[in-house]
Amino acid sequence: MALVLSRLGAFSHRRRLPVVLVWLAVLVAGGAGAATLAGETSSSFSIPGQESTVALDRIGDEFGAGGEGATARVVVVAPEGQTLTTPEGATAIGELVAELGELPGVVSATNPLDPAAPSVNREQDTAYSTVTYDAAPGEVTPAQQEALLEAVDGARDSGFTVEAAGEATQEPPHVGGPAEAVGVVIALLVLAVTYGALAVAGMNLLTALVGVGIGVLGVTIATGFTDLSSTTPTLAAMLGLAVGIDYALFIITRYRQELREGADIGTAIATAVGTAGSAVVTAGLTVVIALAGLFVVGIPFLTQMGVAAAATIVVAVLVALTLVPAALSFFGRRALPRKQRAAAPGGAPAGRGFLAGWADTVARHRVPSLLASIVALGVLAIPFFSMQTTLIQMPAADSTQARAEQLLSDGFGPGFNGPLAVLFEGEGAAEVAAGVTGAIGELDDVVTVTPPTPNADGTAALLSVIPESGPTDPDTEQLVADLRAELADLDGGVEASVTGATAVSVDVAQSLDEALPVYLGLVVGLALVLLVLVFRSVLVPLVGVLGFVLTVGASLGATVAVFQWGWLADAVNLDTTGPLISLTPILVIGILFGLAMDYQIFLVSRMHEAHSHGAAPLDAIRTGFRQAAPVVVAAALIMFSVFAGFVPAGEATIKSIAFALAAGILFDAFVVRMVLVPAALALLGHRAWWLPRWLSWLPVLDVEGAALEKASTGRHAAPELATADR
Repeated sequence: MALVLSRLGAFSHRRRLPVVLVWLAVLVAGGAGAATLAGETSSSFSIPGQESTVALDRIGDEFGAGGEGATARVVVVAPEGQTLTTPEGATAIGELVAELGELPGVVSATNPLDPAAPSVNREQDTAYSTVTYDAAPGEVTPAQQEALLEAVDGARDSGFTVEAAGEATQEPPHVGGPAEAVGVVIALLVLAVTYGALAVAGMNLLTALVGVGIGVLGVTIATGFTDLSSTTPTLAAMLGLAVGIDYALFIITRYRQELREGADIGTAIATAVGTAGSAVVTAGLTVVIALAGLFVVGIPFLTQMGVAAAATIVVAVLVALTLVPAALSFFGRRALPRKQRAAAPGGAPAGRGFLAGWADTVARHRVPSLLASIVALGVLAIPFFSMQTTLIQMPAADSTQARAEQLLSDGFGPGFNGPLAVLFEGEGAAEVAAGVTGAIGELDDVVTVTPPTPNADGTAALLSVIPESGPTDPDTEQLVADLRAELADLDGGVEASVTGATAVSVDVAQSLDEALPVYLGLVVGLALVLLVLVFRSVLVPLVGVLGFVLTVGASLGATVAVFQWGWLADAVNLDTTGPLISLTPILVIGILFGLAMDYQIFLVSRMHEAHSHGAAPLDAIRTGFRQAAPVVVAAALIMFSVFAGFVPAGEATIKSIAFALAAGILFDAFVVRMVLVPAALALLGHRAWWLPRWLSWLPVLDVEGAALEKASTGRHAAPELATADR
């Protein structure tokens, strides 16, 4: 692999202008395609084939398009001491309902004072109108949402409190806000300090932005051909930007090292792409496999998110292997700080420095260092065991959605924000539904059961169940299970299905929770196989996997403590606490797996390289740490900055994922790779690089570029490497 990639680097050097122009052309074409072919994204999450999802589709079939359209609740509250049933109140509500019914995309708007179907509380001071759209949940356009909010603003002139909530009012996550820009600026500063040259730092960032731009534009184009979650472009941008900066950093750093050692520009580029590029390909492939491997969960929207993010990673790797060396060819020796350009070969020694001293300290005190890192991460992981998940997104505290939900909770009870729908199908469905209404009302956590509403031909009926607890409360989740148990065997062949947004959330959360151990086992097994191939060792992969498991536990534990328990909530601009978004754990495992393997490969490969050249175990650890740790630290700080930049934005889905990834990067880079791994390798000594003879047939991936050394020196390095490995 090293030889092939070095030739690719040499080609990019010789054809630097065409390479740059091709990438710019791809970027422009992506922009044009996104402008003409992009479609709408969806903010709804469901799993085909599940009871709640199937029932929602059946409601549309049995009750018409209005039954499956997105809805909003416009809440009206009378001034203190007044009611809504006065002539003035009735007139104002009638005018509001008439205006709502004429809004773009609206199928119907109910009158809360209609005697046939009232939606006003007992005190008659709070009521709501249900506004139904012809678009499915997650597909209401921004223009339609804006029209609804303008109508709500105008209704407040009558002296009533008016707010709007519901799935039709949910806005998709945005990309490119000021908070994200701060993360990018911090990343640029870290690069400038690392390189000692602002121009090189800017080139690094610019090439990464080209890659992430192409990736996100590609995802945007895909929305015109398939339904994608609104979270997908943001996830692709966040991950693509982070790895794009880091992959370029690894190659540029190796290029500068080769220049310092006396190589000419062409040779330095070819060597950098052959060595650091091999590690980039291996690390990128790991992330891609982990993300694409989300298909084993069997959840289509999660598979789409994984494939889209993986495609962005592929683009980042290709940019690092072609566009970055082409840009370096234009820079030449100017990629070095001014003082180093005229220095003699090898004139910029690494020196001892803080990190080398750190490696010495960890190696000398390997047992306490190992135990301290394990205990610290284990303590941080404790909250993970009380983790709760949901798909119900809590709106921002100062939004009309949050105010509307609070008004409904005050006027009707917390469960009113998460009603459950029960669909009865079969001959005599309405009669059967009426017969079990009493039994449903006696279940725990049930406040109200509405009378069943039959369809036109009497073959289906629909009723609503209002829980006592809120939509994210564990009692509501239990009520879904109790309802299904109660309605499992009905008379006359009638079948009942429990559905609604809350039931869909419960089903998706349970499916993801069940898939989590399976997926964790997959990525852990993949890590073992990959690291055995890279390092031709058994114990090094075990150490790496142990570190990864501790990283995942600690990052998710910290996320639970902040987002579910509310610890340090103000520090992350968290409006409300509650269960984590269901996507968070499994996506964090997939992404952190790839990033953790990045650091493991870049750090330990240098130690392995030193050991394969005859260095004693402790000397190999010190040498590899001194060479690779500065780059890993810079890469980790950059990734942390990028991920942390997405935390204050306010969207619950991205906020918790970004926080978990930022925390995971800190734990993995600065605790696992900087303490646990060198301490464990120092404790193992020569045994760390032991490979059983019965595994000697495994292929050599040559991440360290031994083939390049053989080609350049004429020495037969491969058998020497194999002997050292055994």
